[in-house]
Amino acid sequence: MSEPARAPGAPDPDGVDGAPAALPERAERLARPSEDVVGPPDDAAGAPQRDALGSAALAAERALLGGEPTLSRREVATAADVRLRDARALWRALGLPNVESSVPAFTQLDVDALAQVTHLVEEVRLGEEVALELARAIGRTMDRLASWQVQLLLEETGRAEDVPPLLVALVEDLRPLLDYTWRRHLASALDQLAADRLALDTATTVQRTVGFADIVAFTSVARRVSEAELARLVQRFETTAADVVARHGGRVITMIGDEVLFACAPGRPAAGIALDLAEAMSDDELLPPVRVGVATGKVVARLGDVFGTPVNRASRLTAIARPGTVLLDGATAHPLVGTPGLDLQPLRERELRGLGPVRPWLLRRAGPDGEAGPLETEDLEGVAALSDDADLVRLDGLGDRSRP
Repeated sequence: MSEPARAPGAPDPDGVDGAPAALPERAERLARPSEDVVGPPDDAAGAPQRDALGSAALAAERALLGGEPTLSRREVATAADVRLRDARALWRALGLPNVESSVPAFTQLDVDALAQVTHLVEEVRLGEEVALELARAIGRTMDRLASWQVQLLLEETGRAEDVPPLLVALVEDLRPLLDYTWRRHLASALDQLAADRLALDTATTVQRTVGFADIVAFTSVARRVSEAELARLVQRFETTAADVVARHGGRVITMIGDEVLFACAPGRPAAGIALDLAEAMSDDELLPPVRVGVATGKVVARLGDVFGTPVNRASRLTAIARPGTVLLDGATAHPLVGTPGLDLQPLRERELRGLGPVRPWLLRRAGPDGEAGPLETEDLEGVAALSDDADLVRLDGLGDRSRP
């Protein structure tokens, strides 16, 4: 279907939420000294450095995209034999910057990508919505990956103008690793699919244990250290958390600076992740302690994320945990009672915002004799005797009654 003609000078309808589309060509913008550089605008000493960075970024962009951009979006759509609105939809799904239809900001690489999506829809018969969802997932992942890699190289070199050529030199070496890692994670996802038996169920809910680990007093810590020290702290936290979660077969769902959300199969892996996270942070002189909260139940799994009451419950348990400790909900704790090496103590009920009364369980490591040592005074005040509630050791506990 052909697009209606647009009057000369009329605004491009592709602006996001009514915002005007980008007008200047990217090459012109990169060639100019950056307006975002910190410092006086008339700083002549810094001008050569800014010019060098702009030139390096422009050369890297052309190397990455297969040459100088010479095609407009309209020309890309024509070359790929698709409607312009479909080209716009793909561009937005990939999360790429908005560009006016007549601006030459594209290369043959963009034509090939658009043709590939058309192939997925017409030959593989995925359906347009599914193809766009796949593109959206790729766009989100690649956006974070690209930002992460650029930042790492900047920290490594210490000079912004050295990053573009170094990144270009690394691209071809990284491509096989990206492909390999993607395939390995696909295989793991298929294993999880088989374990969840989703093929026999039209629902998107799965049984998962989810947990949060939150750095204690992060806001206060952030005020006391320099930006460089804060960046090192966050990087150390994220690296440590990712290693611990992967070691026990779990998945990092998201990280938000001072907090990590993870998911894993119910049972012993969850206990291992939670205890190792608390201990690893406490043993690291650079890191503050963390609080850990863990809950189990049916969650909605969507585009790599998880939602539902267990996620909220884990978050609330994290908020009431003492520094360096792990709190579980009943659905997580009950199957672990009596597990060698673990000590679980039921605490008194707490009213958790939006969830009502919840009985947390304190998880600790047990020694060779099966004992975990005396509890702290604050913990003793919260311990419930097993005789207080006959349901404490049943498997049909609180988590089983919750619904996402």
